[in-house]
Amino acid sequence: MTIRHMKIFLEVYRLENITQAAKNLHMTQPAVTRTIQEIEQHYGVRLFDRMNRRLFVTEAGRQFYAQALHIVESFDRMEKGLLNGDAFGVLRVGASISLGNFFLPDLVSAFCRERPDMKVKVMISNAGNLQRGLLNNELDLALIEGGISEPELETRAFSEDRLVLIVPVGHELAVKEKVFVRDLKEYDLLAREKGSVGRTLVDHVFAVRGMTPEPLWESASTQAIIKGVQKGIGVAVLPEMLVEREISEGRVCKREIEDEGFERVHYVAWHRNKFLTDGGRRFMDMAVEMGGQKGR
Repeated sequence: MTIRHMKIFLEVYRLENITQAAKNLHMTQPAVTRTIQEIEQHYGVRLFDRMNRRLFVTEAGRQFYAQALHIVESFDRMEKGLLNGDAFGVLRVGASISLGNFFLPDLVSAFCRERPDMKVKVMISNAGNLQRGLLNNELDLALIEGGISEPELETRAFSEDRLVLIVPVGHELAVKEKVFVRDLKEYDLLAREKGSVGRTLVDHVFAVRGMTPEPLWESASTQAIIKGVQKGIGVAVLPEMLVEREISEGRVCKREIEDEGFERVHYVAWHRNKFLTDGGRRFMDMAVEMGGQKGR
């Protein structure tokens, strides 16, 4: 007994006419008759009485109809859901804080305009949490600044940026002729929490010069760090995109560091064993397209 048997039966039941059912199903009349007979033989019942060249549904036929209709409708819903999963599904996306603030909203908006029936569920967190989310199948894709430490994750570069040193207005580093990484150890450092990509990069830059940063502040909130710098509490190295407004409005000062560019690449990451739907692949392509546009 197959779904095909049931669909043929339902059409015959609806029309009470084998010839018309065969025409609608693009089948021959003998093929339709044989299908009904196969069902009857399989269950040992009579679905239709044949009298005066007409079909009359039996009680067994009515009972079979109710069950067959439910099964066929459930099957059709399942197929529609699977075949159109990219159009009607949910894409789970993670993003680091900088990208979540400045890149992801435009990307999700453009993606949803292109695929209006698809939902994008977002988690914004630090790189460590995002990588764990990918490994635990809690995320389909993640937009992460800088390198990926987990070998199970595949990556595709889509953009790049850099970190910059910000200091309070009037700070002595604001007027120093040249600033080097070693100069920063003399001042209180306000830094992102461990696990964030920006913090990892800062720690690495210090480490290769034999220095160990000991931040006065550690915070998951970039805005809290910016406010701290603005109030003269310390200095910070943060993504340039996150401090552009404060710099342009003169609330903090930006200084170039002579011996370090603090440059990094942004990646779309996913688990190497994760099956990416067409929607997921399209989201990734759009990230690359938009990232390239922002980089020009």
